[in-house]
Amino acid sequence: MAFDIILAPAAVEDFRRYDRPMRATLKAAIEQHLTHQPGKVSKSRIKRLRGLRKPQYRLRVGEIRVFYDVNADEGRVEVLRIVSKEEADQVLKEEGINDEDTATDPGEG
Repeated sequence: MAFDIILAPAAVEDFRRYDRPMRATLKAAIEQHLTHQPGKVSKSRIKRLRGLRKPQYRLRVGEIRVFYDVNADEGRVEVLRIVSKEEADQVLKEEGINDEDTATDPGEG
């Protein structure tokens, strides 16, 4: 099943900050990794964020972090933010929604 990929308004703004070659790299990585198995974690690319209900996952694309949620029932992936590694922790602190049923550690950027 192919997932629809939707960019939140903040992710669209983030995406536009990058130059054309980086946007092409980001677009290719998002399509490659999030279209078919967005919840499949890996050691280097995709990480399930513990302690957070939103965002649920992080995709690493070089020094860029793509935070996203998966709605399997609707077959949809919502990209919430696309930020540099340096900005990742701050974005999670400001915009992350803790999951009271798990640890409060938002994971690493």
